[in-house]
Amino acid sequence: MKKTRPDPMPDAPPGTVLPTPAGVDSARRAAVACTLALIALGLAWELWLAPLRPGGSWWAIKVLPLCLPLPGLLKNRMYTYRALSLLVWLYATEGLVRVGSDRDLSQALAGLEVLLCVGLFVACTLHIRLRLKAARAALAAAADAGASAAASKS
Repeated sequence: MKKTRPDPMPDAPPGTVLPTPAGVDSARRAAVACTLALIALGLAWELWLAPLRPGGSWWAIKVLPLCLPLPGLLKNRMYTYRALSLLVWLYATEGLVRVGSDRDLSQALAGLEVLLCVGLFVACTLHIRLRLKAARAALAAAADAGASAAASKS
């Protein structure tokens, strides 16, 4: 007999409105701010501040994948936060490599990139955890209310 694990996040019954927990809006604002800062840093770094080639570099297109999740972040889409928390590690890896290999301004910009990546990961993780915790609590409360209503009818 195959053992199955319980679903970590059961589906809410139709019509259930889950409350927005405290801290979710702050985490969303932090995630959006870190994403926008990473985009601005990537563009400024590769076009003006310390490009690989004088006059700018095509490496500026590396910020395009960061532009894609912005609508999902603004609409509070859980999937976007989960995907972005994984994507951000590509940028953190680039920053860590360039901290060790570049010099002067480029090294400082790489350090800033790593800090922004860590901030973005923390914001995404906090957002996900707060929403899942609140959803579980709301579903448990709804189940308790349904059990109480069924018990009072009999």
